[in-house]
Amino acid sequence: MKLTNLTQLSVPAGVVGIVLLLVVPLPAYVLDVLIVTNIALSLVVLLTSMYVTKPLDFSVFPSLLLVLTLFRLGLNVASTRLVLKDGYAGHVIDAFGHYVVGGSLVIGLVIFLILVVIQFAVITNGAGRVAEVGARFTLDAMPGKQMAIDADLNSGLIDEDEARRRRKEVAAEADFYGAMDGGSKFVKGDAIAGIIITVINLLGGFAVGMLQMGMSAGDAINRFSLLTVGDGLVSQIPALLMSVSTGLIVTRATAESDMGTAASSQLTQSRTALLIAGAAAIGLAIVPGMPKVPFVLVGSLLLIVAQRIKAAKARETAAAQSQELEVATTPSSDSPEQLIEQMRVPALEILLAPDLVDLVGGGGDGDLLARVRGLRRKIALELGVVVPPVRTRDSVDLPHSTYVVKISGVEVGRGEAPSGRLLALGDSLDGLPGTSVVEPVFGLAGKWIPAELRHSAELVGATVVDRVSVLITHLGAIVDAHAPRLLSREDVRVLTEGVKQVNPSVVDELVPNLLTLGEVQRVLQGLLVERVPVRDLGRIYEALTLRAKVSTDPEGLVEAARGGLGPALAAPYASDGVLRVITLDPTLEHSLVEAIRPADGGAQLLLPPARVDSLLSSLRTQVSQAESGGRQAVLVCAPALRPALRRTVVLSLPTLPVLSYSEVTGAGLRIETVGVVTDVHAIAA
Repeated sequence: MKLTNLTQLSVPAGVVGIVLLLVVPLPAYVLDVLIVTNIALSLVVLLTSMYVTKPLDFSVFPSLLLVLTLFRLGLNVASTRLVLKDGYAGHVIDAFGHYVVGGSLVIGLVIFLILVVIQFAVITNGAGRVAEVGARFTLDAMPGKQMAIDADLNSGLIDEDEARRRRKEVAAEADFYGAMDGGSKFVKGDAIAGIIITVINLLGGFAVGMLQMGMSAGDAINRFSLLTVGDGLVSQIPALLMSVSTGLIVTRATAESDMGTAASSQLTQSRTALLIAGAAAIGLAIVPGMPKVPFVLVGSLLLIVAQRIKAAKARETAAAQSQELEVATTPSSDSPEQLIEQMRVPALEILLAPDLVDLVGGGGDGDLLARVRGLRRKIALELGVVVPPVRTRDSVDLPHSTYVVKISGVEVGRGEAPSGRLLALGDSLDGLPGTSVVEPVFGLAGKWIPAELRHSAELVGATVVDRVSVLITHLGAIVDAHAPRLLSREDVRVLTEGVKQVNPSVVDELVPNLLTLGEVQRVLQGLLVERVPVRDLGRIYEALTLRAKVSTDPEGLVEAARGGLGPALAAPYASDGVLRVITLDPTLEHSLVEAIRPADGGAQLLLPPARVDSLLSSLRTQVSQAESGGRQAVLVCAPALRPALRRTVVLSLPTLPVLSYSEVTGAGLRIETVGVVTDVHAIAA
């Protein structure tokens, strides 16, 4: 039989054997072996508890505690049966009853009671309290630990496998401390059972000796009571070891080293403390009546240890200075790997003026890094794009209270966030002190006011925004506007692998058989340019598969992907099931279709500048009229015209959505026309 099979059967067989101890009489020599085994196992558990670096490394301890407690109680029953039946329970119990306590019943009882008090009143009660508090604190801390893991995952600091491992460890830790809270009750119950069993054995042995064997009271006490005390001591010693093991496990507060290493390093960390303790011990030797040899011996030992610590620290200091000198004299490495690392440009970066460094690590909603992680999660859920990790650092070159956002090393946004100030937005800010500014995202008039005037600003109807919210809002707008640029080839690969896990057939058919990752990246960037979310990659890839079999023209692929998304394109612009649209005059639309010409960057409208200005002017008028009525409108046109018209419209109205008739009619929305664009220049001609 293999060793693995033997270890799997050992514990179940042992539990069955423990049950047999309760009902089957044992020979004295077998009892001796089991008692020694019990003491050895308890000692092994104690030493293991001291050498583990963290409690979870000994996660089987609560179950092992129950099994060993049951084993010890089974031995109590077996030994009681032999003591009362034969007046003899093996050499181990006899040695504890006669040699260890000197054959004195009083001494034996006193030692037994002292052991019980140490175990029950000191160790067990303390360990039980620590286990209870540890279980409660561990369960209370679980939500926070889970949120921290999710935050690290969202920020890209860890991958999904590491997050899954940490979540499993958090759950295992909670289960362990919950089990230890109940397991400590086994130790307390074992101590109480030991006292009761010993009292019962004393009374039972006295009765058996006098009533059944006809002994005198002295002979009965001398024979049975000493064996009972020996049995109690044999049981209490492993019980005490298990109780100490329980206390060690639940009080471990470090996961860096075992208990012996941690204790020695921490007790010897202060040379002054050892010097004072050694001098105090030698000083006590001078006191009249005090034994001089023990105090001088211990004091000298402490002084020697303190001196060795001084020498060790001197060597460490010399080694550190030598290393610093070596680093200082060694020329900086210019290996290609290090140069490449220094040349690497972060995809997304925030530079902070020195006085804005307090935004990082502020805790809660005021922590910039935590808010950035939340923003990355929000953008991922809205656009379907995983924003690269945001590098945050300070820069002494920036003006006071200034922050800068860079993409691939190029500045794309700049703003201010003065320390101790809040941004008040509204129309009634003249009565508030502060610096007037224009909010960088929406262009609203605002004023940086002192933080203590928040309530006054809210009373005049202003919207008050903290510094971190201003920066995060600005960063979110920048990321949204530059999402196509931030979508790298590696991001597309990761997204494609995610689709493959749930829809492998689509990915296998599309990549790389029909399109390369670069071509897929170009299609997704084309969708993001028009702020089309790419979350539904499965549907996008299905549409690309059909289109790629006909043509791999980038513009046609983008339009095919839009067609695959269908209703999802128009739904975000609808209100209460109504989509308000601006259409083109049929004559104008027909003339625009005839003006389409192919180009390297896609289809373009070949129109005279005056006619383009007339078209855009009419469109701006219709959009303004719709917005004045509080309505958001979209421009709709023929599918063949949409790409070229959008390239023209974006020059004047970059945020106006341009949809095709097929994208609007397939959304199941009620269409309401709020304007018609006409070509005034063409009519006049």
